[in-house]
Order: sequence, then structure tokens, then C-alpha cells
Amino acid sequence: MSLITQSIWNGKLFNGTWFDTENHYSVEEVATGETLGKIGYADKYNVIEAGKQAQKAQKDWWALSYQERQTVFERAVEIVVEHQAELVEWIVKESGSIGLKANFEVNIALQVLKNCVALPSMDQGTVLPTSNGKVSIAKRLPLGVVGVISPFNFPLYLAIRAVAPALAFGNAVILKPDERTAVCSGYAIARIFELAGLPKGLLHVLPGNAETGEAITIDPNINSIQFTGSTAVGRTIGANAGKTLKKVSLELGGKNSLIILEDANIELAAKNIVWGAFLHSGQICMTSGKILIHQNIYTELKNKVVEKVKEFVVGNPTQENVTIGPLINEKQSLRVKQLVNDAIEHGAILEIGGNSKGAFFEPSVLSAVKQDNPIFSEEIFGPVAVLIPFSTDQEAIDLANMGDYGLSAGIITSNVGRGMKLGQQLKVGLLHINDQTVSDETLNPFGGYGSSGNSTRIGGPANADEFTQWQWMTIQAEAPNYQF
Repeated sequence: MSLITQSIWNGKLFNGTWFDTENHYSVEEVATGETLGKIGYADKYNVIEAGKQAQKAQKDWWALSYQERQTVFERAVEIVVEHQAELVEWIVKESGSIGLKANFEVNIALQVLKNCVALPSMDQGTVLPTSNGKVSIAKRLPLGVVGVISPFNFPLYLAIRAVAPALAFGNAVILKPDERTAVCSGYAIARIFELAGLPKGLLHVLPGNAETGEAITIDPNINSIQFTGSTAVGRTIGANAGKTLKKVSLELGGKNSLIILEDANIELAAKNIVWGAFLHSGQICMTSGKILIHQNIYTELKNKVVEKVKEFVVGNPTQENVTIGPLINEKQSLRVKQLVNDAIEHGAILEIGGNSKGAFFEPSVLSAVKQDNPIFSEEIFGPVAVLIPFSTDQEAIDLANMGDYGLSAGIITSNVGRGMKLGQQLKVGLLHINDQTVSDETLNPFGGYGSSGNSTRIGGPANADEFTQWQWMTIQAEAPNYQF
């Protein structure tokens, strides 16, 4: 049986059941433009109704035993295992991912669900010190209704990493997936939990535009917002959520530095550069956006990177030999082209690539990039490696810390102690000694500094803080006899 049969979701929204809506949005295969169906398109009135239903459903969900909630996640794991190939196929077609990336994404999403099996039964608080004859308890309670607004680049994973733990900790969820990837980041998740036996009204999937997202951020029945996306949109979401004092988690952009010291192995360094810069055509918040190379090995390493880029095959990711698929659409491809052209006008040298065709953009390498070049600080979200020379460790630190972003950094060196000393001075939330910048293992607290986020974290030990709230409770045998 297919998991995401078009007849189930075509033209519909989800609230525990599938229901028709007047507005629709075409689902297209990125590489070919072929229409794959139509998603329902939610408006603010759908959000208002979802908020009311979710508030009621959440109370019933939290009233269940932890074993009953746990069983839903056990079933969800089984469903994803059974339908892995179908999920991979949808990610490839709808987001333009190559098979390698899509398989990795399904596996890491599956790991999130496996992690969530244990969450309903985890320790829900602690006993605090207090006076004799009195019990003082700090309890973790659900937030209520969590609004999740997810992006297109890792559509399944970046949605389910918030949806699943939020539900596991006893919350209801309203999910607005990016409309360009609403099947694999929204409807697939709806089907997984529908088949797993999640009670109706607890998960709502409402694709839509900016108006839909705004409605989620201001609805009084929604208690928290979990957003992954651009810094510009994140600022707006944070401002809107403040109007109703919602808890907000903003996982935003990055201009991540990969530092290659002069003692690095050239071949390994080149492989780390091309992986960090070109995985999923550079459409990852952790992409290696500033590649800082010691001047003693700069030319040799630059040439090695160009050699590897020449071996890339650009094309439809459904074909096995393709290593670089399309960007999410032609608009994004043209944006990347403009950024590259501007960089060249400001003195950068185009070593290879630079051309666009529809949604496809050639993998490109820019060298001789200086800090006054716009592309030094601009997040590209495309397959472009920006190579920057440096001469000392302090210069590398200064270049890496320039700008407002602070998400991820990597350091490649044969001297781990030196790498650690350098890394301790980088203003980032994710730091990798002897690895590139793109890494996530589901059990790590994920998040950045500055314009990369609002200092919240998601994943592993951070999930309890993200999706629960504290209640302090004291118990005494009888009420005190106060003096007043």
C-alpha cells in the first residue's frame, strides 16, 4: 500500500481527517516541471479553526497514559521503515535532492521518531530542596499547541524534528510546510501519524502563503512557534509572536566558515570543501559559505577543488549519476547568478561555473574574495564555493567572526590542539574540529548565535526545554497558620 497516494491528499488539508478546501497550489517536480498534484491551500480562517480544535485535542492527548502516547511513535517508526523508498522518491522529485541526500534525510527523520519513542516515559521533573514537612516539585508540562513553520531544503527532516518531539511531550501541533515541498514535509507526516493512530485534531497540516504563516504567529490558541527559515522572515515571525507572548524558537540562516590550516591533508581538505559547499546544491543553512584557506596551501588546494568540481554531473536527480540537482526553482537560480555576477564585479575570480538554466545552476568556485566583497557576508543558498586566503590563525578567527551569523564552523588540521584553541574563539553554536560545517545527529542541541537564531536550541537534551514549560508545585499536610 502506498503511503502518500495522491487520491488521499489531492486538493485537501489535514486535521486528523482529510478535508476539501477551495484554494489549491500545484505540486511540481523541480527538475522537470511536471505536475504531481495539487495541495490544499490554507487561509487564516483555517488556522483559527485549527487552533480551537488543537487546544481541545491536546487536553485529551495529555490525559492519556504515557504508554498510549508511546505506542503511537512505535507505530510511526514501523510505518517509515516500511515506506522509506516512497519517501525518498518524493523528496527527490519535490525538493530536487539527489538520492544520496534524500536517503540520508529519511534515515535521520526515522532516527528522530526512534528518539521520540522514549520521550513520553522520560523523567518529567525533579524534587527540590525545601523545609521539613513540605514537598517541592518542579514539573515539566506541555506548552499546549505548537505552531511549526518548516522550510523546503530538508523538507521531511526539518518538519518532523519539531513535530515529533512536540507531540511526544504532550502538545498538539499545527504544521505549515513550505508550499513548494508540502507533500514530503507535510502530507507525508500527516499520513505517518494518521496510520500510527494519532488522535484526530491533534496534528493539523496547513500549507499556505505568508498570510497563513502570519495567522499562526498571532493566533491566541497557539502557544509556541518553531520556525526554520531565513533570518528576514524570522525577524517578522518573532515580532508577530511577541504580540501574544508566544514562546519562539528561530532557527535561521548562516554564513559558515570552514577553516583549512596549512598542516591539513590537501586531498581530505578538498573533499571536505566540496561536501560542505555543494551538498544539496548549497541549499543548507550549515553550508560552508566562507572557505578560509591558509595562504601557504591556497593555490594548490584551490586547484584541487576545481578538479573535483569538474567531475560533478548536473541534472535530474532521479538519474543515478547526477551529483548536483536543481535549486528549488528558477527564481532562486537567477538570484544565485546575480550574487555571483556581483561578486565578480567586486574583484572575485570565477574559476569554474557561473551559468544558470531554469532551476539549475552550475557548481561554481570563486577565488580571491575579500571581506569587502558582498558575497563574503551574503548567504548564497546555491552551489558556490567562496575561497578566501588568510595568513595567521588570528586572521582566520577575525574573518570567521565577521558578520552577523553564528551557526556552524569547521576546522581542518593535523594538530587537534591547535584546532581546539582556534575553535574556542569562534562565535558559533556548532563547532567541528576536523570536519566540514554540515552535520546533525538528532541527539545534539542544534542552534546558532546572532542572526542565525534567537539562542534557542532543538534536538536531543534541548527538546525538553523547547517543548515543555515548568510548573512549581508544593505540598504540605495542612495549610500554614500565617500571622496575618
